[in-house]
Amino acid sequence: MKTLPKQPLLPPQNTALRLGATGFVVGPLVDSLHNQCLLKYDVAPITLPSSLSSSVDPLLASSWVVPPLLAFAYIVLGYILPRIIEFLPIPKEDRLDEDDFNENNEGRNTQQLRNKALLAVSSTAAIIKLSEVLQTHASIQLGAIVLNLDAGMKLQLMALADACQWVILDRTPAALIAATVTAFGGPLSELPFVSAGFWEYIPQAADYTPLAMIQPGGAVEGLLSSAFGENYRDLTLSSITGPCYFAVTLDAIALARYFYSMEEEK
Repeated sequence: MKTLPKQPLLPPQNTALRLGATGFVVGPLVDSLHNQCLLKYDVAPITLPSSLSSSVDPLLASSWVVPPLLAFAYIVLGYILPRIIEFLPIPKEDRLDEDDFNENNEGRNTQQLRNKALLAVSSTAAIIKLSEVLQTHASIQLGAIVLNLDAGMKLQLMALADACQWVILDRTPAALIAATVTAFGGPLSELPFVSAGFWEYIPQAADYTPLAMIQPGGAVEGLLSSAFGENYRDLTLSSITGPCYFAVTLDAIALARYFYSMEEEK
């Protein structure tokens, strides 16, 4: 049994295929737990109606555009982005490298990583569902305390759930940095698809206009106008998706660690 070499910047073929397949299949299923209260797909929609009643929300509402996007995202977020971040001056004991997969503890670690990956996917699904609950309720009652769910309170509760997921399942600085970067950058990555009409956020959820602050004139405005059209300042997203991207990144990282540990298991 060989010791795995130091992890390369790009994933090995089998790791990439497993990550991509998981993103392609599992990603849209998890995403559908909240997307019906957030957005509407206008290009190649997929709808799986409920067998209970036509008045009940569909079991699945997505788009054929989503699976390949999530397949690519799981490879980038789960493997490539953490590898890039590990070039930062992070203490070695906080990194996941070849010492975690040596001949003496490979089997134990593979089983542990599998369990963590399953828990990560399950907890991400729970966090995505939490976003749906928060988005569809004006307030929640916790014992004698009633919380009014404005945008700020929703973000605080989602951030708390994200923090618990990271503390319980990960605790590495690289994963925290990767998930935080994605929490901010993930929603922005949707702007080309929103501007092109692939999907749109419904009025009840559209509370974030990231390009509204751009001042008229200058090269930046010209670039944005060329990329997103003259009305780029009106492009709206939903702020609650940021914490969801955080959770998805953590489960992609957990899956990447497990799949990588399988490379030379046999």
